[in-house]
Amino acid sequence: EERKDKEIGGILRSLEDALAEAQRVNTKSQSAFDLKKKNLASEENKRKELEKNMVEDSKTLAAKEKEVKSISDGLNALQEASNKDAEALAAAQQHFNAVSAGLSSNEDGAEATLAGQMMACKNDISKAQTEAKQAQMKLKHAQQELKTKQAEVKKMDSGYRKDQEALEAVKKLKEKLEAEMKKLNYEENKEENLLEKRRQLSRDISRLKETYEALLARFPNLRFAYRDPEKNWNRNCVKGLVASLISVKDASATTALELVAGERLYNVVVDTEVTGKKLLEKGELKRRYTIIPLNKISARCIAPETLRVAQNLVGPDNVHVALSLVEYKPELQKAMEFVFGTTFVCDNMDNAKKVAFDKRIMTRTVTLGGEVFDPHGTLSGGARSQAASILNKFQELKDVQDELRTKENELQALEEELAGLKNTAEKYRQLKQQWEMKTEEADLLQTKLQQSSYHKQQEELDALKKIIEESQETLKNTEEN
Repeated sequence: EERKDKEIGGILRSLEDALAEAQRVNTKSQSAFDLKKKNLASEENKRKELEKNMVEDSKTLAAKEKEVKSISDGLNALQEASNKDAEALAAAQQHFNAVSAGLSSNEDGAEATLAGQMMACKNDISKAQTEAKQAQMKLKHAQQELKTKQAEVKKMDSGYRKDQEALEAVKKLKEKLEAEMKKLNYEENKEENLLEKRRQLSRDISRLKETYEALLARFPNLRFAYRDPEKNWNRNCVKGLVASLISVKDASATTALELVAGERLYNVVVDTEVTGKKLLEKGELKRRYTIIPLNKISARCIAPETLRVAQNLVGPDNVHVALSLVEYKPELQKAMEFVFGTTFVCDNMDNAKKVAFDKRIMTRTVTLGGEVFDPHGTLSGGARSQAASILNKFQELKDVQDELRTKENELQALEEELAGLKNTAEKYRQLKQQWEMKTEEADLLQTKLQQSSYHKQQEELDALKKIIEESQETLKNTEEN
């Protein structure tokens, strides 16, 4: 009943853990949903504001581009006029030089006096200077206009710079979040993987417990349970049934070993006779058991000389002391000698007869097939009983217990790992959520910048500056000529 209460308690704890886990997951999911909902509303407002600004910027940009085009056309006209003035000035200068040397021909090829030609040349120079001054005034006006337009374009592009600064700030924040996540040294999805592993271990443990109980139900003699006779009882003092304390080295010897041990397979091994007495009086045992106290048991074993005689008689591979065919803990040596130490196991009946009835040996001998030869008793054999597989069942039960114990230890270690990982995982999720939000914000800003005509405007302004520089150079050349 105590074992059943513990198992029920374990099941209740598992259910409570599962409920707590479900509640935690639900709370976490609700928090994440509320945060996402809030973030969505915030991002929607940002998107509307960005769209509104983009529409206004597009209208302003179109108007400014139209103005820039008008200025560019005016500058081109000024360039053409300046070129014509320079050509006229050069012709006048050449004519003046010719006149200074004496008579020269006029434009029609007719000769003119020096005074007349000089008068005509002065008129040409005066006209060219007047036109150059006019071109200079127009150029100055164009420069002032360009400066004004540059200020307007600069003002118009202030939104672009703000978005660019905002993008850089978001990128730096993303890098900071990434560094913090990396510092946590947390493997993404690790907690989810561990939780899935815990669920699988819980399923395995339940399956193994069911298998264990099913074996005990089919073979009730395999069950050994008792109540602690007193408080602070050390259960290590009770070793358990003999059958549960051994492992058969070779499965072919199972039948023989069962016949060697007989009912002693169900004897209970304890450390002292005091432990045995307390167990019998207050352990509330469900059936009668024979106790084997390790400190009091009187055991003997087949002498090595007798074994050598038997081996020389039938061959070393055909006869064994039963004790040598089982494995057990060293502390159980005396108990195992008591159960298995005084019987030979042979491979067949002929060899068993030779060993059992040899006058130098005269020792109980059992065959692998289940025949028993006892020089001090009777010969037995025949069909195997259903109980002949008891050691196999005990081994199966031990295998299930060992696997169950391994799984339970794995689960305990996993629970400890999950407990230590919980805070780290929660912090990582928060950082990851912030990082994802900033990634979305960066994508929106990047898209807006890519759609801006800032670079195009800069190219047009650079073209205007180039035109002004060329005009200034032309005027300079005109003045020099």
